[in-house]
Amino acid sequence: MFDPASVRFTGLLKAHVDGFWAELQRQGYAPLSGRNLLRVASHFSRWLDDHRVGLGDLCEGHVASFMAHRRRQGYARYLSPRALGPLLGYLRGIGVVVRPAAVVEPPLDRLLGEYAEYLTQERGLAASTIRGYTDFAREFARGRFDTESPRWSQLSPADIADFVMHESRQWSIGYCKHKVTCLRSLLRFLHVRGHLPHDLAGCVPAVAGWRLAWLPRALEQNQVDCLLKRGKQRSALGRRDAAIVRLLVRLGLRAGDVAALELDDIDWRAGELIVRGKGRRESRLPLPHDVGREIAEYLHRGRPSAVTRKLFLRSRAPYRGLMSSGVVSAAVRVLRQAGITAGGAHLLRHTAATQMLRHGASLSEIGHVLRHRHVDTTAIYAKVDHAALRALAQPWPEGAA
Repeated sequence: MFDPASVRFTGLLKAHVDGFWAELQRQGYAPLSGRNLLRVASHFSRWLDDHRVGLGDLCEGHVASFMAHRRRQGYARYLSPRALGPLLGYLRGIGVVVRPAAVVEPPLDRLLGEYAEYLTQERGLAASTIRGYTDFAREFARGRFDTESPRWSQLSPADIADFVMHESRQWSIGYCKHKVTCLRSLLRFLHVRGHLPHDLAGCVPAVAGWRLAWLPRALEQNQVDCLLKRGKQRSALGRRDAAIVRLLVRLGLRAGDVAALELDDIDWRAGELIVRGKGRRESRLPLPHDVGREIAEYLHRGRPSAVTRKLFLRSRAPYRGLMSSGVVSAAVRVLRQAGITAGGAHLLRHTAATQMLRHGASLSEIGHVLRHRHVDTTAIYAKVDHAALRALAQPWPEGAA
């Protein structure tokens, strides 16, 4: 068993060794990882003492200087500020203020900060959506102006049309529609805040694409059976992924829905699940027996101890709630293990809808489970109901004699 006292500490951080070690244990770090983080903290403490830097004066500039010192000393590992992340987080938590280094914020970064605040307060968007919108805004600004100080007033309707035409030649219809939506949002914000004299959102061309024109992809029953069988693994990661895949393929949840689930969202007595979907809407869905069994297996034998109430956690310390990207990665991992080389979390959502349709569920019932706002969104699954479509098909006309 590793003894934290075996790491020699001198300097200002010596008084915080025991508390920092307890925090590492609480977050689930393995003894080897905790030992390495303590050694980095010990080196940092000596450096602070040599340079006469007090904890109250500590800032990110000192962290950067320390990492440069480690590289000059010939250290091969733990050479980025991330190595001090757990220590600095602990010091912030106990009231030792770590001030950011004084930097001049570029105009574009300042504008994007205002844009993110606008999307949060005025539009009520989720954090992941805001991140996508601001990433697009940065990409658009750098592509059009090639500078950190864009002159938005120079934008013209011709520039907007040229951008959409250029993007439509490179990307799929769905992705172009997403970019057009982001562009309209950005232009409205720029006009509201006075950066544009006219609202150019109305100048953004629509991307040609018709509703119900595509055919949803779904797994066949033998593939679903193989997928659920592959998900049954004894490791903690395997149990977590198995529960995630069951939720996706049985209830048709989105990746964001699964990531948002918390322990208190499961009503075991009533057999129900509270799902927080798009638009911050809450829905109560029935919890199938097999899905509940997989979740219980993960809770008893796979989920690490953590302070967070999130249902699904990262597989490595520090144990935090899984994000949407982690849910997608879990779905992809199990799909590849089952020999399915394409598709991810949304493929399983389409599979859930198709399975319900094949078992006799109506489109309105499917729309209720999938939490669609409009019936047209669910109507696309009518295309995969071959039995119903066969009765409507007209016989092929005989060729002329």
